[in-house]
Amino acid sequence: MKALIIDDSRAMRRMLTAFVSKNVKCEAVEAEDGIFALEALERHAPFDFALVDWDMPRMSGLDFVRAVRADARWDDLKLMMVTARNEGEDVVSALEVGANDFLMKPLSEAMVVEKLRILGIVE
Repeated sequence: MKALIIDDSRAMRRMLTAFVSKNVKCEAVEAEDGIFALEALERHAPFDFALVDWDMPRMSGLDFVRAVRADARWDDLKLMMVTARNEGEDVVSALEVGANDFLMKPLSEAMVVEKLRILGIVE
């Protein structure tokens, strides 16, 4: 199994990578924004899921989700937005463009694991 961790905060990427590596036993590739994440998809595919920050420079997480969903090669990729945004309309926007789920910061390891369980990544 392989995960793509996308966040402009190096500390958040490291934390999410640690949570995923410990609980899913998978390889994790990190990207600091949507553009690097699209490059990682091309270079390191296939991925099983991605944890996607919303607010990033160059390409937001929402734009990354749009780009991924516009490419049939990534139809099976599970996408979870991980963000401090907590307005209902933000959740709806993320789901409308193709995110599979939404996780709000601040977060804990248990929250990440439970959301991955909901997505069918963790048993």
